[in-house]
Amino acid sequence: MDEQYEDYLTIAQAAAYVGVSAATLRRWDAAGRLTAARRPGSQYRYYRIADLEPFRLEYGAADKAKDVVAGFFEAAGAVVTGNSHLREPQKEAYEAAVEHFASKSTPAIIQLPVGCGKTGVAAILPFGLSRSRTLVIAPNTTIREGLYADLNISNASCFWKKAGVLSTFTAGPYTALVDGPKANMDDCVNSHIVVANIQQLASSADRWLSQFPSDFFDLVVIDEGHHVAAESWQKVVRAFPNARFVSLTATPFRADNKDLLGDLVYRYPFARAMLNGYIKHIVSASAHPSEITFTARGETDTYTLDQILELKEEAWFRRGVALSDECNRHIAEKAVEKLQSLRAATGFPHQIAASAMSIDHADQVRAIFQEMGLQAETIHSNLSEDRKSAVLAKLRNNQIDVIVQVAMLGEGFDHPPLSVAAIFRPYRSLAPYIQFVGRVMRTVDLNDPNSPNNQGFVVSHVGLNNEEQWDEFRDLDTDDQKIVRGWARGEGGSAVGGNGHGDPDASAQRFDDPVAQDERLSHFLSRSFLDPSDDRIIEEMLDTKGPGGFSFRDLGITADKLREQLAHRKDHEEAPADEVPVQPQARRQTLRTRLASRSKSVHQRILVDLGLPRAGYDISRAVKAARGNNMDALYGLLNAEINTFAGQGANSRDKWTLDQLQAAYDSLDEIGDQVAATIREAIKE
Repeated sequence: MDEQYEDYLTIAQAAAYVGVSAATLRRWDAAGRLTAARRPGSQYRYYRIADLEPFRLEYGAADKAKDVVAGFFEAAGAVVTGNSHLREPQKEAYEAAVEHFASKSTPAIIQLPVGCGKTGVAAILPFGLSRSRTLVIAPNTTIREGLYADLNISNASCFWKKAGVLSTFTAGPYTALVDGPKANMDDCVNSHIVVANIQQLASSADRWLSQFPSDFFDLVVIDEGHHVAAESWQKVVRAFPNARFVSLTATPFRADNKDLLGDLVYRYPFARAMLNGYIKHIVSASAHPSEITFTARGETDTYTLDQILELKEEAWFRRGVALSDECNRHIAEKAVEKLQSLRAATGFPHQIAASAMSIDHADQVRAIFQEMGLQAETIHSNLSEDRKSAVLAKLRNNQIDVIVQVAMLGEGFDHPPLSVAAIFRPYRSLAPYIQFVGRVMRTVDLNDPNSPNNQGFVVSHVGLNNEEQWDEFRDLDTDDQKIVRGWARGEGGSAVGGNGHGDPDASAQRFDDPVAQDERLSHFLSRSFLDPSDDRIIEEMLDTKGPGGFSFRDLGITADKLREQLAHRKDHEEAPADEVPVQPQARRQTLRTRLASRSKSVHQRILVDLGLPRAGYDISRAVKAARGNNMDALYGLLNAEINTFAGQGANSRDKWTLDQLQAAYDSLDEIGDQVAATIREAIKE
């Protein structure tokens, strides 16, 4: 080697010096963490020893620190077995995991319904399974922050204190939060538990994963483990080949039908969770119309209920129902009826969570609730972070009655006052359906199955075909997981018109698709999750412990007697909710807002159809009346054409009649197509 390279090491020498692989050095180099010198002529990498020293010390410290936390969890004296503060599923899941790893090394899967204490299970597992450090991984920052709060011994309400698992915290357990630049390797070395979200841990930059020696963790707990089949999760598995892996999930399968990592070692049925008051008792109510009239491109057809039940599998039909103001209004009216009945029973401020197909659709649904006199807000990915935070703050402060979401209120969002799930979109697979319904499962009054506050409702429309997901939801509660029919269909998790990732398409949508123009609603079919005609439910109820530790079976109550007592819970028909009177003024005001919002979406669609950049000046150069860049020019032309359609001038919409607004709203796609055609011809000239 040349004299000028005496203080440098080759990549192989450098890797050995630091204690990592050559591939790790290359990743650090690519990410800008470490700069290599290039030998003239050959361009071989060389690393200056002085630059390597901080990395060597860091890794050396990590290696020497293997004994720093060794034996803590074994010596801590955690009280798990027999702990009356822990829930039944938490203790049983802990015991099942310990038993599994006593004889096997394969990863374990634990299924617990939302609200049954997955965080608590993550908190107690190290005391039975870890001899050094535990890594707890969350799928997103929301869940990560919640986990850290429960595992932070500085928090007066941390899980171990609240549940009486530990009596002293002078020696830990210490928890480090991997949170961007706020954390470093030393934090992890000196902690018993490390909490990270998967994106931070296993990003393409590979800032964190490559820093940990392969034996740094001997237990890895993955919250919401149905994500584990993704490549980023697999990177973690490969990084710690000798660690024990435990996945916690409410849905023990993936929406893409890929296998989860490991063996299902414990599952706690939804029915038992409802019976014990860990989650709300859920009842589904679906609109069953006697007929629906569809209008599309000038043609009108009427379908009977039997035909609706046949057509509900068709994407165009489900979409038409979802976009129908009338069908949506019936769902909203029944949701409001359930909301008012819950509030009247106890005075508690219960709320509605609504699920929409797209941003346009969310605006449509919000307007319906607003016209009924409810305070409603939308939340979706296009909102700024400040606006999202403001909406969620209003929700948590009980300043709104309804929150309409587009693929936002998913895993990790917990708000017990949400008690009515109003579903205005179809779900093609079970996982996203359960995730949304899970938003209304959290109990208001803990561990009280008889509390009127612990009732939840799912309201939808038979034409959206969500009843199939409800059936699979109940089937999931059986011991034979194979009967869940959606696993093998290969349908994925997207909504109709979705992007294949479980998120509805938020782009602009045309209004000239088939849309239900009229609906004769005969009844809602109400179906309890705790169906007394289901022998599986009866057996769960007979064995569930009540006050004093006695079950119905212990008290001599037979299955037939219990079934008789619960007969009122069987499926039954409900009358449609009373039509909510709407003030013409309120309808006109909300319609004006919807017209403005919908105009922006049509504007977006036209730009895409024309293939024009927003910042360009193609339109203003081609059309004499247009001004500004393409975005501004098109917006001006579109609104001028809307005004012309209504026979009104500029800046006059506050004076438009309800009929004028409705006609313009219904014809927006047609108006937009005309504007697009005019621009296209002008550009050609």
